[in-house]
Amino acid sequence: MTALLLPRSDGSLAEHTVSAPREWPKPTGALRSRVVYAAAHVVPRVLGENVPGAPADVDWDATLAYRRALWDYGLGVAEAMDTAQRGMGVDWEQAAELIRRSAAEARAEGGRIAAGAGTDHLTEWTDVDAVLAAYREQFEVVAGSGARVIVMASRALAKLARSAEDYARVYGALLDEADEPVILHWLGPMFDPALRGYWGSEDVPTATKTFLEIIRARPEKVDGVKVSLLDAEHEVALRRELPEGVRLYTGDDFNYPELIVGSADGHSDALLGIFAAIYPAASAAIQALDREDPAAALSTLEDTKELGRHIFQAPTYYYKTGIAFLSWLNGQQPGFSMAGGLHAGRSVPHLAEVFRLADRAGLLVDPDAAVERMRGFLAVNGVGR
Repeated sequence: MTALLLPRSDGSLAEHTVSAPREWPKPTGALRSRVVYAAAHVVPRVLGENVPGAPADVDWDATLAYRRALWDYGLGVAEAMDTAQRGMGVDWEQAAELIRRSAAEARAEGGRIAAGAGTDHLTEWTDVDAVLAAYREQFEVVAGSGARVIVMASRALAKLARSAEDYARVYGALLDEADEPVILHWLGPMFDPALRGYWGSEDVPTATKTFLEIIRARPEKVDGVKVSLLDAEHEVALRRELPEGVRLYTGDDFNYPELIVGSADGHSDALLGIFAAIYPAASAAIQALDREDPAAALSTLEDTKELGRHIFQAPTYYYKTGIAFLSWLNGQQPGFSMAGGLHAGRSVPHLAEVFRLADRAGLLVDPDAAVERMRGFLAVNGVGR
């Protein structure tokens, strides 16, 4: 097999022999035992001005092709979330276009889709009523596209809310007005520091109490909750407290194998950024659960866990860089670049470890092509010269 020298974090080079490609069968029908969404990234146009401070210039063909690959493996697409650099290079105007295009593609492909409604187009953070109006505007776009609404956490609300009651008022109004059940999203400060103290408190048990009160007041309006706090014990405890019929979509990109496979006590469904990187393995695991083989499902997901933890290591904000890098290695985007210049968010040794761990997990679709790209990347960055 092909070997190449990869840099390590200490500056040394170590030989890595690439494994043979692994076969990942696609499902022959809908996945049944879990509802799973992959939060997909956007592919920038190679010759676009995708530099810091500039609006994203999206390669629509490649971006939508990536979503078709997710649907082919039976996963749903969570659109225009933080993985798509929402508010981090992709503004609301572009996100709205992304939602409309992806929802139309989902209808054509028969794929499941949910999409984020937030407040990131709000230019003046005046008061909580302005936040509610901004949410309503984005709700209309998402619901109008045919996608399920994901209520994204709002930086503006985190800044302006003075108490838990302000959160209850905003979310209560949105749930009352929703025509279909929505997904509520609790994104922790490790993903976005501007969301510290969401639900009115930096104390997680206190914030959880408010969160549950909002859900219990209108459970029929809540399809599920996505929780991204990277705390498995908290997630399991919260899952037990949810009203019947309300799903917990894990957003824990560290502990997803055991949370999704679960136990006699229950399991989590999934809405994960890491699934955009490991979707063939994620599909295989859910297929194993559909066959009532939890051991095989857990083993498959555990094989990807080290990769997931590496991609999402602190500063977690830059996890998207690893996902885009793996997409490029697998030929799903023509160049390794990201909107807003975010491809500079990780070091060369970090990305070399993404290559190494993806290969170990069997997630390099064409190892020879991936090696060629990796060698080019290393050469451009002066490694081995």
